[in-house]
Amino acid sequence: MNEEGEMMADVIILGNGPAGISAATYAARAGLSTMVIGRDSGALTKAGEIENYYGFPSPVSGEQLVQNGIEQASRLGAEMISDEIVGITYDGQFTMQSKTNEYRASTVILATGASRRAPKIQGLREFEGKGVSYCAVCDAFFYRGKSVAVFGEGDYALHEAMELLPVVGSVALLTNGKEPSVEFPKEVTVYKNEISSFQGDTVLSSVVFKDGSNLPISGVFIAVGVAGSSDFAKNLGAETAGTTIVVDENMQCTIPGLYAAGDCTGGMLQIVKAAYDGAKAAMGVIKRIRTL
Repeated sequence: MNEEGEMMADVIILGNGPAGISAATYAARAGLSTMVIGRDSGALTKAGEIENYYGFPSPVSGEQLVQNGIEQASRLGAEMISDEIVGITYDGQFTMQSKTNEYRASTVILATGASRRAPKIQGLREFEGKGVSYCAVCDAFFYRGKSVAVFGEGDYALHEAMELLPVVGSVALLTNGKEPSVEFPKEVTVYKNEISSFQGDTVLSSVVFKDGSNLPISGVFIAVGVAGSSDFAKNLGAETAGTTIVVDENMQCTIPGLYAAGDCTGGMLQIVKAAYDGAKAAMGVIKRIRTL
């Protein structure tokens, strides 16, 4: 921790599933200050019995496998932090923000699993780049003085709304029938109606609700649920292909110092592949830091 109270590390790994923990094990053993930030270990903890992972003569539960990995990485010196990251910026170093904390690192490994699917609502995909955005920090400038909306209901949506408020004319929150899980400022008008479609000619101009009403907007920022690896990659300007992150042979994204591992990079969605990706990403980080 530095004098400003920021928590700092050589490498911060987002996600404490098999890809993230495998990366932490290699990075910590190499002597790098290593932080792993995550709230839960994803789909693996829901797996009852795993019989096809190397080294276990008897079936092991996903939850036990996760716990074994976390204990191993902790023993080797990795710091485990329970927190939810809602935004990342880059200014030569990476800064990660949660609701209450700020973390900085020279390298980051994204390992939060496969990205959730975007809601299947008419017009959402058609207006991507024409009013539908996934990054308030990146695109708020283009909506100065205009009416926009944030699609979501939690901390991630709150973070995007707070980024937009000083720049745009007005911010609405679209929860699509859900109750907000956090409190939004009074400047944000909350619409709990279920959404039918997003409409416009060449660019987005309104959201239509299932009750027949509509709301004129110039843009909508998608921030559903918890921010995932592909969201962070897009926010930083790294190349993605659909919901997967494009990486090179060292698991590095198109942003130097940013790596990704596991299900978020596509391919076979298996523990053994995630563990391999995590190890490979960590080796890339180790080489980068030692070279610099």
